[in-house]
Amino acid sequence: MEFETLAVQGFIDLKKQNNSVSMPIYANTAYSFDSVQYAVDLFDLKTAGDIYSRLTNPSNEMIEKRIAALEGGVGALAASSGMSAILIAILNLAGAGDEVVTSSKIYGGTYNLFSKTLKQVGINVNFINSDNLEDYENAINNKTKCLFIETIGNPRIKVADIEGLANLAHKYGIPLIVDNTVATPYLCRPIEFGADIIVHSTTKYLSGHGNAMGGIIVDSGKFDWSQNDKFKMFTTPDESYHGIIYTEAFGNAAFIAKARAHLIRDLGCSQSPFNAYLTQLGLETLHVRMERHCENALKLAKHLESHPNINYVIYPYLESSPDYEAAKKYLKKGASSLIGFGVDGDGTKFIEALKLFIHATNLGDVRSIITYPAGTTHRQLSDKQLLEAGITNDFMRASIGLENIDDIIQDIDNAIKISRL
Repeated sequence: MEFETLAVQGFIDLKKQNNSVSMPIYANTAYSFDSVQYAVDLFDLKTAGDIYSRLTNPSNEMIEKRIAALEGGVGALAASSGMSAILIAILNLAGAGDEVVTSSKIYGGTYNLFSKTLKQVGINVNFINSDNLEDYENAINNKTKCLFIETIGNPRIKVADIEGLANLAHKYGIPLIVDNTVATPYLCRPIEFGADIIVHSTTKYLSGHGNAMGGIIVDSGKFDWSQNDKFKMFTTPDESYHGIIYTEAFGNAAFIAKARAHLIRDLGCSQSPFNAYLTQLGLETLHVRMERHCENALKLAKHLESHPNINYVIYPYLESSPDYEAAKKYLKKGASSLIGFGVDGDGTKFIEALKLFIHATNLGDVRSIITYPAGTTHRQLSDKQLLEAGITNDFMRASIGLENIDDIIQDIDNAIKISRL
């Protein structure tokens, strides 16, 4: 199946769904076992099946299979939020004394997770305030367990050099984790450029309607966990499952199998089946929505670029953008819906004058949303960290929705006028 068909009908088995055309919501916690031996085999990871909805659920399984296929991976794990997906992905690789290398221009919530929470459990994160691959390479040492990047940085909308960073990570025998939330697999499939693990906040574009919190991890199945001694958690016996060795038992799906059997089991941050159902509905229209998101965003970006009262515009598909060539390489169908811009006026007045745009911290919604990062998503950062993240006092992040583009432009123009009064 091609992307659009997979998004709409991938992995549907109507007979298993009692011939229900729409995927049922499996709102259960437990499952009956056919026999004692079957239960034992399930708990020993010797057979596939459902044990308890903290680990697996048929509603969650559907979006796991479908998103894994859309990204080109071998398997996926649904989590309760994008943040929990990132946390599980990192903890599946790193522990006390280990290190991670990432950009300083990542989402503020991820920055806080990396700089504060991971630090509390002994994982050190090195932030690179540069686009130079040499700076990333200089930060890698024998304790480094992965590189972490965002396909399109949130909120400064920087397009990552996925292929270059993947080659660098593999040079040192570590995986590249890519947060593909803003691009979605419709615009970019990072695995095709060498990425090893993909994470998403399904809360955003994948569900698309601002009504379902969730996250997901996708395993490419391409990283060789046995190439060095950095990842013994996959290649040596796990005593909690009677000595199972994940690479032997699950082959190229070892990463996602361990994440489920170990971390979802212990942390319990599994996705609600109802939210999985809503995400499934969103996936069915993902390709249609992304086309309109990209079309509207590019039209608005071009309009703002010529506006006399806009200090700057950040959008990768503008020919004036320093990321234009990278966008053409990695984002062949469009550059998503995020636009960054600086208002030459009172920022508070500007936001409060908007009538169509919703002032919120979400993105990827069918509705247009405006966010003031310095006062919300990046509020916890110090002045130095804000500077490194590229967050200035005039910076606005807009997630452009599916409304009529003329209404969107008129709302922005009116608010700019009021901000200058």
